[in-house]
Amino acid sequence: MTPSWMNETPVRELLAALAGGGVEARFVGGCVRDWVLGRSIGDIDVAVDKPPETVMKALEAAGIKVVPTGLKHGTVTAIVKGRPFEITTLRRDVETDGRRAIVAFTDDWRIDAERRDFTFNALYAEADGTIHDYFDGRADLSAGRVRFIGDPEQRIAEDRLRVLRFFRFHARYGRPPFDGPSFDACRRNAATVSGLSGERVAKELFRTLDAIGGADAFDAMLEAGVLDHWLPEYAGSARLRALARREEKADALRRLAAILPTDANATAIGKRLRLSSQESVRLQLMLDPANAIDTTNLRASLYRLGTKLFIDRVLLDAPGDWCAALALAGSWTPPELPIGGNDALALGLKPGPQVGALIEALERWWIAGDFSADRDACLAELKRLADAQA
Repeated sequence: MTPSWMNETPVRELLAALAGGGVEARFVGGCVRDWVLGRSIGDIDVAVDKPPETVMKALEAAGIKVVPTGLKHGTVTAIVKGRPFEITTLRRDVETDGRRAIVAFTDDWRIDAERRDFTFNALYAEADGTIHDYFDGRADLSAGRVRFIGDPEQRIAEDRLRVLRFFRFHARYGRPPFDGPSFDACRRNAATVSGLSGERVAKELFRTLDAIGGADAFDAMLEAGVLDHWLPEYAGSARLRALARREEKADALRRLAAILPTDANATAIGKRLRLSSQESVRLQLMLDPANAIDTTNLRASLYRLGTKLFIDRVLLDAPGDWCAALALAGSWTPPELPIGGNDALALGLKPGPQVGALIEALERWWIAGDFSADRDACLAELKRLADAQA
């Protein structure tokens, strides 16, 4: 049965344009994999049997905008009614260096399938829903088995990132146990991932953390030695497993914090994984023990930490009645202190450390009163504090 997404207008127009130019097209990759599993699909990728120049001519003849996003590797992007479709010509590898490949185009579907990473990523579907499965990918999907196509060593030698992708795909599609030959090949090649870029590694790690089986995958990566270079601080999965049960929506950076010890150097990790400055700062705040929730005064903690960090710490640490704490974060907006430094100067105080100390003391008094004091009451207390120090 043809799935509904294959019959959407942009998809049909794209296929008609390609067919009109004599180009055979099949859906490939994630959209086919997730359709077979009955999951919602994301991007729709298309494989074709003609070189990119022919593909571009066919699309342009049909009035479809086409962008040459990667001609050297046979990829163009078609924009149909505002929707992008990545279209790639069938390829075979001529030369690989462990990260990038020099390719030649082909019209042989099996040869194209042979150069892909995992069996279920080499599923092709025609427009009528017919599936071409060259390496028992559907059986592997059904069994929750992530398995390299052919020789795992060769697949990894072609692209070292596949070591990380193996664990990422297992986190999303796999069930224990891990495929033995594939896992063993990743173990033997664990050290090769040290030569990858921090950005690419972080992307794979975050995708793994986001997935339902992320905790199992990270424990397996530890066993295989895959984390030795990029995340030697890994502190185990117990906290991550507990966090995943509390989260309504996965947050990869928060999950990263959950697998790190509280004394981890967030700045060093951020530089290693090429995180943004904002991400590194947030990671450090989530790790800092000083930002623990005060269960005796949740409103005071929410005021001190701010809503976002408060939610992070509640989900990470589950203090007391953490459900009530989350409800508070959604229902109560911390107020602003009704007075400031100018009010202290208006009392005749000179600018300097004394003013800051007075405001801090006043703020502690205001918080202790559960934020109930209004501006007049705060001004009176500020004057009393100032007089007491005079």
